[in-house]
Amino acid sequence: MAGTSSPEAVKKLLENMQGDLRALSLECRKKFPPVKEAAESGIIKVKTIAARNTDVLSALKENSSEVVQPFLMGCGTKEPKITQLCLAAIQRLMSHEVVSEVAAGNVINMLWQLMENSLEELKLLQTVLVLLTTNTVVHDEALSKAIVLCFRLHFTKDNITNNTAAATVRQVVTVVFERVVAEDEHYKDIIEQPIGIQGNSNRRSVSTLKPCAKDAYMLFQDLCQLVNADAPYWLVGMTEMTRTFGLELLESVLNDFPQVFLQHQEFSFLLKERVCPLVIKLFSPNIKFRQGSSTSSSPAPVEKPYFPICMRLLRVVSVLIKQFYSLLVTECEIFLSLLVKFLDADKPQWLRAVAVESIHRLCVQPQLLRSFCQSYDMKQHSTKVFRDIVNALGSFIQSLFLVPNTGNASAATSQTGGSVPGGTASAQTNPGMLGMSGSVTVLPAFEYRGTWIPILSVSTQGSAKATYLEMLDKVEPPTIPEGYAMSVAFHSLLDLVRGITNMIEEELGQVETESQVTTADTQSSPTQSSDLQDFNSASDQTDKETVSRAVWEEMVNACWCGLLAALSLLLDASTDEAATENILKAELTMAALCGKLGLVTSRDAFITAICKGSLPPHYALTVLNTTTTALSGKSYSIQGQNVQMISPSSESHQQVVAVGQPLALQPQGTVMLTSKNIQCMRTLLSLAHCHGAVLGTSWQLVLATLQHLVWILGLKPGVGGALKPGRAVEGPSTVLTTAVMTDLPVISNILSRLFESSQYLDDVSLHHLINALCSLSLEAMDMAYGNNKEPSLFAVAKLLETGLVNMHRIEILWRPLTGHLLEVCQHPNSRMREWGAEALTSLIKAGLTFNHDPSLSQNQRLQLLLLNPLKELSNINHPDIRLKQLECVLQILQSQGDSLGPGWPLVLGVMGAIRSDQGESLIRTAFQCLQLVVTDFLPTMPCSCLQIVVDVAGSFGLHNQELNISLTSIGLLWNISDYFFQRGEIIEKDLNKEEALLQKQAEEKGIALNRPFHPAPPFDCLWLCLYAKLGELCVDPRPAVRKSAGQTLFSTIGAHGTLLQHSTWHTVIWKVLFHLLDRVRESSTTADKEKIESGGGNILIHHSRDTAEKQWAETWVLTLAGVARIFNTRRYLLQSLGDFSQAWDVLLDHIQSAALSKNNEVSLAALKSFQEILQIVSPVRETEKPDTPPAINMPVPVLIGTVTATGLGRSFMRTDSIGERIGRYNVAEPPVITDEIEDLNLWWAAWNSWFRIGSESTKPPVSCDKMTFIPSQPFLTALIQIFPALYQHIKTGFSMDDLQKLGVILHGAVSVPISSDASPFILPSYTEAVLTSLQEAVLTALDVLQKNTPSECCCHSSTDWNASNAICVGSESMQIMYPAIFDQLLAFVEFSCKPPQYGQLETKHIANAKYNQAEWVALNYVPFAERSLEVVVDLYQKTACHKAVVNERVLQNIIKTLRMPLSLKYACPSESTWKLAVSSLLKVLSIGLPVARQHASSGKFDSMWPELANTFENFLFTKSSPPDNLSIQEFQRNESIDVEVVQLISTEILPYANFIPKEFVGQIMTMLNKGSIHSQSSSFTEAEIDIRMREEFSKMCFETLLQFSFSNKVTTPQEGYISRMALSVLLKRSQDVLYRYIEDERLSGKCPLPRQQVTEIIFVLKAVSTLIDSLKKTQPENVDANTWAQVIALYPTLVECITCSSSEVCSALKEALVPFKDFMHPPASKVQNGES
Repeated sequence: MAGTSSPEAVKKLLENMQGDLRALSLECRKKFPPVKEAAESGIIKVKTIAARNTDVLSALKENSSEVVQPFLMGCGTKEPKITQLCLAAIQRLMSHEVVSEVAAGNVINMLWQLMENSLEELKLLQTVLVLLTTNTVVHDEALSKAIVLCFRLHFTKDNITNNTAAATVRQVVTVVFERVVAEDEHYKDIIEQPIGIQGNSNRRSVSTLKPCAKDAYMLFQDLCQLVNADAPYWLVGMTEMTRTFGLELLESVLNDFPQVFLQHQEFSFLLKERVCPLVIKLFSPNIKFRQGSSTSSSPAPVEKPYFPICMRLLRVVSVLIKQFYSLLVTECEIFLSLLVKFLDADKPQWLRAVAVESIHRLCVQPQLLRSFCQSYDMKQHSTKVFRDIVNALGSFIQSLFLVPNTGNASAATSQTGGSVPGGTASAQTNPGMLGMSGSVTVLPAFEYRGTWIPILSVSTQGSAKATYLEMLDKVEPPTIPEGYAMSVAFHSLLDLVRGITNMIEEELGQVETESQVTTADTQSSPTQSSDLQDFNSASDQTDKETVSRAVWEEMVNACWCGLLAALSLLLDASTDEAATENILKAELTMAALCGKLGLVTSRDAFITAICKGSLPPHYALTVLNTTTTALSGKSYSIQGQNVQMISPSSESHQQVVAVGQPLALQPQGTVMLTSKNIQCMRTLLSLAHCHGAVLGTSWQLVLATLQHLVWILGLKPGVGGALKPGRAVEGPSTVLTTAVMTDLPVISNILSRLFESSQYLDDVSLHHLINALCSLSLEAMDMAYGNNKEPSLFAVAKLLETGLVNMHRIEILWRPLTGHLLEVCQHPNSRMREWGAEALTSLIKAGLTFNHDPSLSQNQRLQLLLLNPLKELSNINHPDIRLKQLECVLQILQSQGDSLGPGWPLVLGVMGAIRSDQGESLIRTAFQCLQLVVTDFLPTMPCSCLQIVVDVAGSFGLHNQELNISLTSIGLLWNISDYFFQRGEIIEKDLNKEEALLQKQAEEKGIALNRPFHPAPPFDCLWLCLYAKLGELCVDPRPAVRKSAGQTLFSTIGAHGTLLQHSTWHTVIWKVLFHLLDRVRESSTTADKEKIESGGGNILIHHSRDTAEKQWAETWVLTLAGVARIFNTRRYLLQSLGDFSQAWDVLLDHIQSAALSKNNEVSLAALKSFQEILQIVSPVRETEKPDTPPAINMPVPVLIGTVTATGLGRSFMRTDSIGERIGRYNVAEPPVITDEIEDLNLWWAAWNSWFRIGSESTKPPVSCDKMTFIPSQPFLTALIQIFPALYQHIKTGFSMDDLQKLGVILHGAVSVPISSDASPFILPSYTEAVLTSLQEAVLTALDVLQKNTPSECCCHSSTDWNASNAICVGSESMQIMYPAIFDQLLAFVEFSCKPPQYGQLETKHIANAKYNQAEWVALNYVPFAERSLEVVVDLYQKTACHKAVVNERVLQNIIKTLRMPLSLKYACPSESTWKLAVSSLLKVLSIGLPVARQHASSGKFDSMWPELANTFENFLFTKSSPPDNLSIQEFQRNESIDVEVVQLISTEILPYANFIPKEFVGQIMTMLNKGSIHSQSSSFTEAEIDIRMREEFSKMCFETLLQFSFSNKVTTPQEGYISRMALSVLLKRSQDVLYRYIEDERLSGKCPLPRQQVTEIIFVLKAVSTLIDSLKKTQPENVDANTWAQVIALYPTLVECITCSSSEVCSALKEALVPFKDFMHPPASKVQNGES
């Protein structure tokens, strides 16, 4: 405007106008004078206006009618030249806007006339255009007339005019609407009251609209009328009109001025009421038409679709949908449905093509699609439009493959893909391939089941550039090139996916930022963000989001099936790498989107599709198959359209890049991977890598596929779980091209990166990943069962990788991860479990070394969590796994040993879990760990673990694989005990602290504290556990272990026992020691007696250990000795415990059962132990101090000078200091001395045990076979030797019963024979007479009894026979026992002649026993019997006058016993016996006879006399003859003994005849008489006679007889009686001898008689003469008449002897006869005789 209103422009305008008018007047000068005049007056008018007005232009405008008039007239001339001139001038005026409304109307009318006359048509159009565009003065009818004018010119025959007019119409229509826009703009600030629109019946005017709007409304309404072939309301004067043009105009208006329709309700009304019905009506031929349907079948001929209209309709529809969707929801639904229908296979190709283009236009508008979804798909009863569109595209693509067009044939022949090995993909990935395929370049295309469709590049991404929708000039339908529709559809799909996903993800992102989800991770999972939104639930934010989310989900749900079906098909058919890439990208973005929205099914479906693409066709992979069957089972039916899931075709022409083995149980042949498979694999990797967070459960699919691909490509896991290309050796089946070889490291790298990126996943996603790996691994495990094929280790390797990169949050995945790996470790396939163990141990080691925050030392729970799987491995029996486990423990110890803390129990548990049957190497490794712990780590571990160390060390002791380990572990236990001892105070403090804590926890939970040996203090419990462990080892089956353990146990108790609390000893005694004794006893008694050939290898076993029984015997011995020693050394301590007496009884019971065991070694040792515990003489307190104070539980430490009791601490000193001892005994309260009575009970218990042992062991066996067990001498000796010590303690209560019991045992013991092989050691050569130690002991025992004086010590090792003891000191009760003691001794004396029998056992004399045969040898009892006899005599000398001795006829018993050896005399086994017996008898009698005389009146000795008489008789006149080799000297010595006996009679008996029974005296006399006469022994030879006549003896007898015959001083009648008796005996004897002599002399004839007899007769003769002398000397009254008669009666006999030849006899005879002269008296009277 500025240009036209500037002064220069105005000046120019005026000049031009004047020029124009002049030119006009010139032209019309001749022909048209009126015009000329008008022109000239116009010039004047112009000048006038210019001169008068300052504002020239407005003045011109006001007068424009007049100004324009000349030109109008000029046009009316219809002269071309003039007309042109005028039109130009009018245009100039118009362009300067100096035309008023009226003038304009005139101009239009003028133009109309020109038009009707077909003049200057182009100029006309130009003028109209200028008129309407430069200003807005033309309205209403004028405007409509101008428009009609243009329309009419459009339909002229002239092409140029035609087109120009068309353009003008378009422009004019545009101008009309632009005015509306301008008008609205102008009025936008003025707010009007809207007036409701009534249904406009008057279509000619719309009163509510402003002028421009009204024009536009009328114009648009008429356009609709015209297209509909109706008469226009406003455009009056239209003669003809085409639909195509009308539609184009409608489309341009709708497209260019949507706001007019949206802002003005009137226009909206037009859209709804006129446009939509019109479109639908015009569409009808296209809808009804079916290609190929015969016309005859339908009654009315169907109108054929007309391309130009149809295409324009589609354009209109596109605009309507795009611009007015919100106004025309229902109508759009119809349009969209129609669009979908047009894709049907039975529609013409061009129709389908343009429909696809239209749909493509929609697909690039995601917001629009979103609206569809909201308006239709989400409404309940509405068509699912959005879904239909997508599905229609899908079906359309499928139909293109399934219904090949006829045009295809030619294309197929030209296609070269079949003949060239490899498709485009290879040409792109590997340029080298081009050389092979020659100059032929292969078109990118889809190929499916023989249908080959090229891919054309139809549009750039994201814009729908249509081809056929723009063909406005075409009337006939164009031919569509092959592949065009497919390409458009393909791009539609891609754009659809891209648009939707971008839109939703953007919105999602906004929602997340708005809801302040500040997650570093951009791929934060939808679940997480939705969780976080809960916080803002109050705000509308959430509602908005919920709405949006619903829309998003609906959109995805609506489209995914169709998309997937189409994309899968395209993927399968694609032969072009770029296309494949696009398809995969679409699938990937969809999968990721579904994942983000949490739509699992759809997500899985897309992922499955990618997975399937990665694997060879028809590859059997269960995970994928199950998912797809779920999908392909449904075919999605949409309004009669079936979208079928098409399964991939196998004949795709792809380049094969790899051949490998399928991962299956029974691999059938090989499978091939194409480059497309690899491409899919990379997509899969990138999906997992970038969208891992949303994969959730689909990890399973992804990983399963990757696993199979990795397997086929032959990648194997390496250190840390990364996959490396396997060696070529893996098998002939894997063939890789160079193309893929270069790819492998990349793939392997991406794979590793994929798992590394798991550290950025959130916890939930990470769990999904772990779960997926675990289930994959489970499948691999299932496949690896039952065969030793190489398993797939993909999952295990990746679990390891994932674990290693997620160490910082290892807690959340540790349990599922390790839980699964533990299962893998149990797998029978060695390779599989090896990797499981490798992964698990690597993770544990990594976890422990990782720098956690807080560190492990602060976070003990985590440390235990990390170590726990290590412990769990112990439940697996495979040695290779256990070895890995132990190696791991060893490494952990070496690297983390110091910081294990609470992890110790687990680590120790692992070592302890190794069992004996698990092989040497395992045990060795485990033991190595233990040794390391004991040597280096005891101080660093919590004290509570020490007990576990003890247990573990003990368990190694029990392992029977390797003896050295067992022995070393016992050594370790000793080291551990030393450690306890040295650090006792610290350990105790720690343990007490912990105990308090545990106690508290237990109380809170209300349960009792449960730990072994509970009530004992924790430190003591530790010791007790150690002892208990050693105790277990003491009963190990291997002797060496038992021995070592036993020694260690007793040494530790001995060395460190002082540390135990007083009360704990109770447990030690009962739970440890006695328990051990029980077990050892049981094992020993049941042990096998079979001989063990050798100790394994070439070790020789000593014969004393060659059976299990003997080996156990050694253990029993050790154990019993150990326990006894403890009882001995800790006596005071133990006695102060409450139940010492029970313990004592149990100990005695053990000693007893050991002593009675049928094993000499054990039994002897038992007695040694017995002795040991009995030597506990109540010691003098000061000299012998106990280790621990006897009854004071609290030692009293000495503080310098004063003595104070401090707290209950315990001293940890090995020995008590002197100070302590003083302190202990000088404390104000004296130490409690053990109760005497209790002491006695203990001793009596011991006595009872001793008695049981004795009576059992000495009881003779019932039967006697070879196997009879007979106790050994050393055993018996030891047994008896115990008695004296024992007796000391029980003597006060020792009763007769006890004495009898003792006697039985002593007797039994002495009777036991010895085995022939032991005899050389016990008996000296049998000729020497000595006592065995047993016999010695027996006598000692008896000696102790008799020497019972309280002050005396009882431990005699040898008996002191001559000890002077005051007999009477013994208490009354003791004296009663003397007779019994005598009985016992006398029984032993009898052994001299009659050795005892031991049951039925046959014994041999030692001389006959064969050495080393199982024979029994009787001992030589003589020395023993003799010694016993000496004891008897000795004892009798002391006790003869004791009441008991007198009463119990001891003397008689002694005599009775002596009678046996005396009567045997020479027949005695030993000569010494009878000699000793005689001397003993003499000694005894010398003491006993006076006593007997003393008690003569009491009759207590009555029975003794006959016994004594018989004894004398048997001895002096023995039946046994002396041995042949007896020397004369010997004989004389023996005779002198006989003489001694006679002397005893003459001195001790006969003088006291009046105190002695007559019968006895008679017997004695008879005996003397017998002895006084030489008895001739028939065995003597002549030469010896003189010696063998016991002359001395006879003489002595005779003299004694004589002496008693004439005892002058007869004091008592008794004595006289003896004399008389003696005389009568003597005389009778003489008579006998003489008779016999005479007889013999007569018989012998000339032979001299034996010397003996001669001597005898001489002796008798002498005796006779002596007798007569004696009688004469005697007082006559003393001599009995009877005697005299007997003497005289001798005379005749003497006379008979005169004839003897021996001179000696003769001289003796003379002497005998001479005294008879005194008897020569004259005979006296008979009376006298009778009186006398």
